[in-house]
Amino acid sequence: MQGRIQRPRPIPIFEPMSGIRRQSIISTVVIYAGFLVGLLNTYLFTRNGLFTKDQFGLYNVLIAVATLMGNISALAMPTFLYKFYPYYKSHLPDKKNDQAALALVVALIGFVLVLVGGIALKELVVRKYETNSPQFVHYYAWVFPLTFGLVLYIVLEAYTWQIRRSVFTNFLKELLWRLYTSVLILLYASGVLKSFGTFIICFSFSFLFIALILFGYLIRSGQLHLHFRISRVTRRFAKTILRLCLFVFGGSAILILSQVFDSLVIASVLDNAMDQVAVYTLGQNLAIVIQVPQRGIVSSSIAHLSQAWKDKNMGLIQRIYERSSINQLIFACFLYGLLLLNFTDAVETFKLQEGYRKAFDVILLLGLCKIVDMGTGVNAQIIATSTWWRFEMISGIILLIVMLPASYILTKQYGIAGTAAAQLAAISIYNLVRILFLWFKFRLFPFTRWTPVVVVLAIAALAACWYGIPAGNGLLSMFLRSALFTLLFAGSVILLKASPDVNPVMDAVKKRFSRK
Repeated sequence: MQGRIQRPRPIPIFEPMSGIRRQSIISTVVIYAGFLVGLLNTYLFTRNGLFTKDQFGLYNVLIAVATLMGNISALAMPTFLYKFYPYYKSHLPDKKNDQAALALVVALIGFVLVLVGGIALKELVVRKYETNSPQFVHYYAWVFPLTFGLVLYIVLEAYTWQIRRSVFTNFLKELLWRLYTSVLILLYASGVLKSFGTFIICFSFSFLFIALILFGYLIRSGQLHLHFRISRVTRRFAKTILRLCLFVFGGSAILILSQVFDSLVIASVLDNAMDQVAVYTLGQNLAIVIQVPQRGIVSSSIAHLSQAWKDKNMGLIQRIYERSSINQLIFACFLYGLLLLNFTDAVETFKLQEGYRKAFDVILLLGLCKIVDMGTGVNAQIIATSTWWRFEMISGIILLIVMLPASYILTKQYGIAGTAAAQLAAISIYNLVRILFLWFKFRLFPFTRWTPVVVVLAIAALAACWYGIPAGNGLLSMFLRSALFTLLFAGSVILLKASPDVNPVMDAVKKRFSRK
């Protein structure tokens, strides 16, 4: 949207916000249930006597490579769905809507190209990883079925978000996918899966499993219509769609590379690489728990942001931006505090392998990274759904310019703590660039007067619990520290009404229980 923004008559914004809040809460509950299963899986991978650190490292490297390949294969089709769904929906009957079919066909073509490239570059992979990560070379072929399932799921998930069924996609990816892995772990532990190689082969079809379930759900519910004849909307917007996909593809590929580059560089340059990846991944997985509310908010906000840009409703966009920032910041600070306070006792109490204690530094730095990313709101989604989507690639290039050399240099010098420090520096700069862009271009800003208050409250509560209740007493220390931190931080946030959404949720819960 160039030039001066013309503001039409006011459009009600409270109903979209309540819808986003409701879907975000449900999605967050589902995602947290999934993360509990994920934490159980991580525990089984890291405890003594079942998997080695080398095997856990391989499992995570395969996921990292498949994530990179899958998002490259998608060829920006999720953004195509986010941006143009309102136009297809308003100009075409459902059975004549070719957007979903077009997105799936293009993504499958992208996968074929990645498959051919991956086979052609196998010798390069062998030379790069054979010394430090020989197991990855041995199981390299099973990256491709894992990637294929992920490609299908990515596109179908983006379409499902647009029809505002994000809760179901979160159930599949965050809960059912992890349960699938749990079943494989139990089958391996009981001897039904005779070898770790069989475990990896079965796991490589995990994304395809949930993609087929989602596809069947959409077909059976009548929400997905695969019309393969090019529509008038596609012909009308063809050049714009092509430009969008080219720019966003570059930006998305860069962003995904930045997200998985840490594991790849560790596997490439450090001695005992898979062991180091395993320790880093434990810290990474725990830090990702902090980011759970972001997933629910993003999936619930995308459709509303797309419609708001179409309607030129800048008031709604600003409201979503502010609320996503303060809500995510509160959740991130709360979960970060709990992780830092309890990690050391958890390693001892749950009898993890001793080497995993080194993951504390990773949690410390990556946790701050998640706070920065969440506290700056849904800036990426606002840009991606606007007409200034080209900035997606520009900001991604800035991220890559900082992250790639920083990750390589700091990893070689400081090990996995250096990798995490590089992530923190790069993500901070990346989000700063996006904040400045949205402010100077649209006068959109994520922070409110409560932003610094929440940060100060979190630091004060963390310090009080860290120094007030000593670690080293196992479950007792964990319980006391968690209870006190919750009382101090969460209680202060509620009493001060730091978020306009926290208290309405509390009131709704009270009303629900009072009726019962």
